[in-house]
Amino acid sequence: MGSDMYRQQILDHYKNPRNKGEMEDPTFSHTGENPSCGDTITMQVKLEDDDETIEFVAFTGDGCAISQASASMLSERLQGTTLSELEEMDTDDVTEMLGVDISPMRIKCAVLARQVAQDGAAIYEGDAEKATTTTEADD
Repeated sequence: MGSDMYRQQILDHYKNPRNKGEMEDPTFSHTGENPSCGDTITMQVKLEDDDETIEFVAFTGDGCAISQASASMLSERLQGTTLSELEEMDTDDVTEMLGVDISPMRIKCAVLARQVAQDGAAIYEGDAEKATTTTEADD
């Protein structure tokens, strides 16, 4: 019963994504793709005046239900967190947020938005070497 609730939550975020769309004047923006399945996501992040706390996150992109729902859920979860907390997020944090078991074939779909946000933050902070898993950046 519990996993059905999470499946419904994923479908809801896929059909009614939160924070999907373009943001005016993001602090940073980054685009990445999952070449194995064609998912593409752009994460736009606006930081508060302290240049560390995430004020707002928006995303655009196309892809499967898991990648798009994950981006929607992550856009809500990241608001109020710091860039350091974003950097510390791992695959377990994403799968816990989604609330369902993700097959090995779908893990890249599930973590794409997190990785894009992390890579964008690394580039913003001047550490582009950390941004190795997504494919293109927008400044």
